[in-house]
Amino acid sequence: MAVEGRSDRNWMAAAAALAARGRPASRPNPAVGAVIVRSGRVVGRGFTQAGGRPHAEAMALAQAGDAARGATLYVTLEPCAHTSTRGPSCSSLVVASGLWRVVVGCPDPDPRTAGIGMESLREAGITVDLLPSPEAEASLAGYLARARLGRPHVTLKLATSLDGCIALADGSSRWITGEAARAHVHVERARAEAILVGGGTLRADSPRLDVRLPGLEARSPERWVLTRGAAPQGWRAVANITAPHAFGDLQYLYVEGGAGAAATFLAADLVDRLMIYRAPIVIGGGRPCIGDIGLATLDAAHGRWSHVTRGQLGSDTLDVYERRR
Repeated sequence: MAVEGRSDRNWMAAAAALAARGRPASRPNPAVGAVIVRSGRVVGRGFTQAGGRPHAEAMALAQAGDAARGATLYVTLEPCAHTSTRGPSCSSLVVASGLWRVVVGCPDPDPRTAGIGMESLREAGITVDLLPSPEAEASLAGYLARARLGRPHVTLKLATSLDGCIALADGSSRWITGEAARAHVHVERARAEAILVGGGTLRADSPRLDVRLPGLEARSPERWVLTRGAAPQGWRAVANITAPHAFGDLQYLYVEGGAGAAATFLAADLVDRLMIYRAPIVIGGGRPCIGDIGLATLDAAHGRWSHVTRGQLGSDTLDVYERRR
């Protein structure tokens, strides 16, 4: 349905794109995006701020001021319905703003809000439309994984040769992919709350796992290692990735390898997204990118992944796959 010069779906996609600016600094709150539109013009926009407050709706309403009256709010997640010590609920702010319509991209699974937020707006005479949005859900992937699955959204990154190797037979691996692909990895690191490698990778490579892009250095995530031993200073050790609360309140975990860590996460069916960077080289006899994941038959390997996108990064190719639910 067309509204105020652009479709609802386009405005919701704009709100979802805005939400990405709050990730991962909004932890432990979800990164939400909000856009307020009046007479075909954006009069307010906001995303969840660092530490989880102010919320996206509060930011957008503050920017819009009196222009919010009679306008439409597009928000990726249902406005919260509970008051906390850090401020009023977003639902109450919306009611007081004079907005005439709210379009929600995803219901909130938090029992303190689930359905209550939208209903409170309707009771106040505000038109509320739930518009299921793939973009909104994607922008909330970490929050939804934690609410629905009790764990973070997990991305597994692999940088391989055309024949699926991550190193020569002697372990040499710098560099398989080129500069553009490595820079892209740093962007992905900046979007994560923690990066995890296996103990073997830590011992062999002593990786820094930081973000080394101008302006993003402060976005370096926590460093985790999959090991049963003690972690080095500044690192966190994880011994059992299937244990309850193994990842605390993390919403986004980025797994960089090596082959053993990749196999452990895949075998436990804990990977939500695969990012495979392929360099146009053939190694032959090198170290494989993934260890044994316990498949008994080829049939068990099919139907697990959907190809999402392919891009070119210099001479390298990036393929992204998402886990089928």
